[in-house]
Amino acid sequence: MQYKESTITEMEILYKPSSHVLTRPNITSSAEANKVIRALFNQNSIACQEEFIILYLNQGNKPTGFYKMGKGGISSTVADIRLIMGAALKSLSTSLIISHNHPSGNLTPSKADLNLTKQIKEACKIFDIQLIDHLIISPLEEYYSFSDDGVL
Repeated sequence: MQYKESTITEMEILYKPSSHVLTRPNITSSAEANKVIRALFNQNSIACQEEFIILYLNQGNKPTGFYKMGKGGISSTVADIRLIMGAALKSLSTSLIISHNHPSGNLTPSKADLNLTKQIKEACKIFDIQLIDHLIISPLEEYYSFSDDGVL
């Protein structure tokens, strides 16, 4: 079977950052990351529904964008590694910070949290992207940092 150019879908990669990227502050600590990421969570549901959000950063650790991966239920949410990495590649990110909330306020990572972090870290290595941290956010302004705790 012969293919014609018109029978195969052309793919195009675009990234249009706002001019404000260069004026954003560098994220150099988990406390700064928590402050930025916490504002991205829906404050009306942070205490009742899990949400998974990824913050993408450039070479200077300046946020280039974020991706609300999805919302789950009371005790879980979905995180698709292929979509996380696809957005990282499309945005030319060199690092990322993943985060999700625990509506219960319990900041202890579950086995699923630990496994997911390990899988995302391995995927990042393939593309030479650094997983800077995984934050678990509580409704009460507290957070747990995998990086600060030496888990990463």
